[in-house]
Amino acid sequence: MNTKEIMDIALELAGLTEIPADSAILVPGENIKKVLVGVDMGTAELLLAKELGVDCVIGHHPVGGTARANFTEVMDSQIDRMVKAGVPINKAEKALAKKRGKVERGTHVRNYDTVHSAAKLLGMPLLSIHTPADILAENIVQEVMDKVYAKNNNCKISDLIHALNEMPEYQRDLNKPVVRVGSKENYSGRPFVTMAGGTGGGPDVLKAYFEAGVGTIVAMHIPEEDIKAVKEQNIGNVLVAGHMSSDSVGINAFLKVLEDKGIEVIRMSGVIDPH
Repeated sequence: MNTKEIMDIALELAGLTEIPADSAILVPGENIKKVLVGVDMGTAELLLAKELGVDCVIGHHPVGGTARANFTEVMDSQIDRMVKAGVPINKAEKALAKKRGKVERGTHVRNYDTVHSAAKLLGMPLLSIHTPADILAENIVQEVMDKVYAKNNNCKISDLIHALNEMPEYQRDLNKPVVRVGSKENYSGRPFVTMAGGTGGGPDVLKAYFEAGVGTIVAMHIPEEDIKAVKEQNIGNVLVAGHMSSDSVGINAFLKVLEDKGIEVIRMSGVIDPH
């Protein structure tokens, strides 16, 4: 298998036809039989891969090149996600604008070449697969949340947490799902999962979801300033499922296909083994 075939598998699973801006084949490679996969992969992990006799390194979070330099572009997909939740498209675009600008300004000053150049010097094939895995996680977790809500429209947030904790990635994560806005005993209302789109859209995006009828946002993480803003809005709830666990849900769905095709997979750096 080669790096293009690996990327194509991720794209197909996520329902994508093109490589998103936050993902990339940074160093191409052929005859790949063993991969080292982690949420965050750097130069140290590339050297470890050499020691382990690995043929390719797959990082989830963008490690460099176009996947880091163009990261902000993938945030636009959050508009489609908001529309799916019932937010008018013009409102969705405006709600995202503030956070998108902040992320773009932050991304513009970063060194996007550190890990990428190290991989080239080491001759180590390297991929960043971010949005495809996040879409998989979003879809899988949304299906679980929908089943809880369909069974009981008056479910509590504790019911959502219970459902998450039945999944192996959440069972095995040291950081368990936690309610950041609201409480476990609050009614959930309609749960909506936001785990793709690069990063969180900020308080304006969360408010747009709540005003569209979402009761509880289920996210990977949320910064302190967003928690404060959403509490002041006093509309909806935020359930943080967990970062490494949620990333692992999507990554493992992708890795299962690689393993089924005979690729040896070594998980590390935040990827929780579901077996």
